[in-house]
Amino acid sequence: MTTVFTGRIRPLAPAIDTDAEAMAVDGGRVVAVGTASSLAARFPDAETIALDGWVMPGLIEPHGHPAFSAIVLSDLVVDVRPVGVPDADGVLARVRSAVADADGAVFVNGWDGLLQRGLPDPDMRFLDGLAGEVPLVVIHNSGHSAYFNSAAALAAGVDDSTPDPVGASFGRDADGSLTGVALEAAAVELIVAPLLAAAQQRMPQLLLDHLRDLASRGITTVSDLSWNTGLDPLIAALREQGVLPVRLRWYEMSRPGGIAAPPADDDPVFRQTGVKTWSDGSPWIGNIATSFPYLDTPATRALGLEPHHRGSANYTAAELLEIAEPYAAGGWQLACHAHGDLAIDATLDVYEQIIARHGLADHRFRLEHCGAMTAPQFERAATLGVTVSLFVDHITYWGEVLVDDLFGAERGGAWADAGAAFAAGHRATFHNDGWVTPNEPFRNMAVAETRTTRAGYRMPGGTPVTREQALAAHTVNAAWQLFSEHEVGALAPGLFADFLVVDRDPLSVSAEELASTVVRATYLSGARVV
Repeated sequence: MTTVFTGRIRPLAPAIDTDAEAMAVDGGRVVAVGTASSLAARFPDAETIALDGWVMPGLIEPHGHPAFSAIVLSDLVVDVRPVGVPDADGVLARVRSAVADADGAVFVNGWDGLLQRGLPDPDMRFLDGLAGEVPLVVIHNSGHSAYFNSAAALAAGVDDSTPDPVGASFGRDADGSLTGVALEAAAVELIVAPLLAAAQQRMPQLLLDHLRDLASRGITTVSDLSWNTGLDPLIAALREQGVLPVRLRWYEMSRPGGIAAPPADDDPVFRQTGVKTWSDGSPWIGNIATSFPYLDTPATRALGLEPHHRGSANYTAAELLEIAEPYAAGGWQLACHAHGDLAIDATLDVYEQIIARHGLADHRFRLEHCGAMTAPQFERAATLGVTVSLFVDHITYWGEVLVDDLFGAERGGAWADAGAAFAAGHRATFHNDGWVTPNEPFRNMAVAETRTTRAGYRMPGGTPVTREQALAAHTVNAAWQLFSEHEVGALAPGLFADFLVVDRDPLSVSAEELASTVVRATYLSGARVV
């Protein structure tokens, strides 16, 4: 049966009137958009539902980690993220309280010495003194490192003889003994394995709750860039129950010698899109590969970085090529985390070789985050058909840190230069990277427009985007980046009726007002989910 939704509709589809009054939906898809009178005449027997607010396409999070976020944002983990705990005293008080009340291991998430100034170096010696026999693991806010005490190492089965995983490492002293630091995903996964095991029985509710939270924020499609295929049966069960509130696109984590099964189907709700790897690390812990050094400041000294420090890549170019090429040859989109300009160059070099060797055309290989990416690099990527997803929310929380503490006005000021990406011809997207910053897409759009931090500091470099570009980043561009433009991203005939009702006009309000947009309702295939 056809349903006609009426309201102030912003289809965000170029060929459709931006001031549409009504939208007809049948079988979960949009069949017509136009004036209320024209659709009433065309569908005289349709049910009519009046929507209170502005109607726009559902938002798309092109780079998330919902499966792991569901765990680290749950009550299984002590939340000390700087968005809620701004100072070192507050962090340490929460950790001490959790250890004192512990009935088993304690896992903490959100440690950030750059924003929570005065935090000690959380190495094994410090954490042993803090927690004693209680296993204690502290995950850095970036997710790129974790710190652990002796009891946690024992619980995870990690010791001095544990080899470093490919593309990751454990901190060791001169004698080869563990120092209590795990760097990059494969090492972090080993040390948090007991947490992942403890969460398994609760995953049905944890994941559903997290996906519902995303839907309440206006997200109707989310991509998981580190999906655990062991959760596939859970997704099947949620679909069977009719309670899955979003569409999921997922990426397999690459591994040496690995090759994903070839693309199988075009499931509109849940399917693999590509394969993910990490070319370098996080700016907040000093391991991004740059041609320029970190500044020598009290902040970088507190991170343990020597003067003129430069980070390094996780792989050599040859290693990255060896890992990535079999997946691309198998027909998969490649997505690679790359922040530093050297990491971006190396990744583009590998992409260029793969594209040429296999004669690839519409591959849409991805670069993720793109912190220090320059205008010429954006242009080179566009020429290669490589697409970019920017972590513009870094500006919100770390803008001053990037300029004053880490890289200076020239490098730090132009961080996550979304305007340069669009100028180079990219269909650029924005993201929040799972739990790292709150999932607030409307704030992403506003920050990309103003390049202003939460304290009101305007970045001294980079290029603002237009409102149309900002909205496209979380709608039509994100759909295209995920090979889903035939399904979602706009309100146009033939696409799924995934849409939001919001409290203000997303096209005309100021950037500051856009950031505070309230989602009143979220619909998936024409059915309300929130």
